[in-house]
Amino acid sequence: MVLKVFDDKSSLGKAAAEKAAATIRRAIRDSGQARVIAATGTSQFEFLAALTESSNIDWGRVEVFHLDEYIGLPATHPASFRKILLDRLVNKAGIAKFHPLDGDARDVSEVIRQVGKALASAAVDIAFVGVGENGHLAFNDPPADFETEEPYLIVSLDEACRRQQVGEAWFADISQVPKQAISMSVRQIMKAREILAIVPESRKAQAVKMCFEGEISPTAPASILRTHANTNVYLDKDSASLLSSALKTSA
Repeated sequence: MVLKVFDDKSSLGKAAAEKAAATIRRAIRDSGQARVIAATGTSQFEFLAALTESSNIDWGRVEVFHLDEYIGLPATHPASFRKILLDRLVNKAGIAKFHPLDGDARDVSEVIRQVGKALASAAVDIAFVGVGENGHLAFNDPPADFETEEPYLIVSLDEACRRQQVGEAWFADISQVPKQAISMSVRQIMKAREILAIVPESRKAQAVKMCFEGEISPTAPASILRTHANTNVYLDKDSASLLSSALKTSA
């Protein structure tokens, strides 16, 4: 694992976009396409904005998979991760191959089956992820399932996760936050050739310390990223504020 600390959220986003763009270009050059897993959440906005402005990416050769989505939330809702990815990445960049997770479908299990089958059909070049305030990875809240081989799961969201969504102003109060979601499994995320974790802001500082200095454990789901051979964790000074100086590598 490589951990880098940037001055602020903006410089973190730009650096992460440069890293991601280089991986995407290399995958297209080597195999004719790039397969990408994309996250949402406010922590990803600067990164996604910078990525879509990157030059010399043939977006027509990029295939995007959805990391997670609420169950029962229409795609028109501002908090819908489908809407965020469409608005901030897919439509903006002109990506034709997008596999959305329709959490509002009549048969969510069929959605999971179809998208999971497409995801498992070939290797993923890079996964963009964040870390939740409770240490979650995708919507795998603690204690996360580190064992299942299923590409996607239906998960129950814990109170800390749901309160984070209210804190980010996606919902007026916790009663409006869905209680279940579709989440890519931990093992599926870990199958990506490269993982880029983008984790800014002081509200993530405790989770960063828990996951990157504490024990590797399902109670700190994102701690599993430390076992991946090609993980890059990008922090800003706020999210890295509780880490020991030995871990900090200023970018």
